[in-house]
Amino acid sequence: MSDTAAPSRSKAAKKPAPAKLASKSATKPAAKAAVAKTALTLSSKNYSSWSLRGWLLTRFSGIDFTEVMVSPDDADARKELLLLAPSIRGPCLTHEGAKVWNTLAIAQYVDEVRPEAGLMPRDRIARAHCRSVSGEMNSGFANLRSALPMNLKARHPGYKIWAGAQPDIDRIVEIWTECLATYGGPWLFGVQRTMADAMFAPVVTRFLTYDVKLNKPCFGYCQTVMSMPEMKEWIAAAKLEPDDIEELDMDF
Repeated sequence: MSDTAAPSRSKAAKKPAPAKLASKSATKPAAKAAVAKTALTLSSKNYSSWSLRGWLLTRFSGIDFTEVMVSPDDADARKELLLLAPSIRGPCLTHEGAKVWNTLAIAQYVDEVRPEAGLMPRDRIARAHCRSVSGEMNSGFANLRSALPMNLKARHPGYKIWAGAQPDIDRIVEIWTECLATYGGPWLFGVQRTMADAMFAPVVTRFLTYDVKLNKPCFGYCQTVMSMPEMKEWIAAAKLEPDDIEELDMDF
């Protein structure tokens, strides 16, 4: 095109400029709203094993989310942390119109919307096994929870395990040993970490906090879990939290 046509093109380009600017600014609130649709409510990173499970499951899935922390002063959150009552506030995943609480429900939901993440084994029999041990962790081991509360800042070498908690520990060791032997490790169901690893990750921290003696395969599994970048990130954040739950910071 000749140089003489250039001025008319320049003038024509200037006229719609305000409309373009308006269009860009109009999309920003919509983009922010889309981000806000996905959020994970957590209670405490130092004390809440359920929050850790929900957070790991969501991270494993690859879903981007915003963390929403509930204050330890919140009555429902405090009851959950002290094992006095379940809480529907943490963890609670809000994603594209769905609201999901309870860690097992979150596990099943994120596997449904992100099956490519591999939160469940592909093999039918292995999937059934994974569901079973994840469900057992979700609903059982009450004595372990009360005797060895999660506290990532604490270390109790030589801690004397309450007799009532030992059967729970023995059962978890049995589950881990069987899974590692059956599927070859390093994760419970082989080379791919699954929902079961997220469900048992807080137990790993408890075993380390209270110096629980483990067989070699289970100790190796604990090291695998603790070496995850996600675990390192979570623990670093937990150590920055104030000690707000005095009942869980007692000297043993």
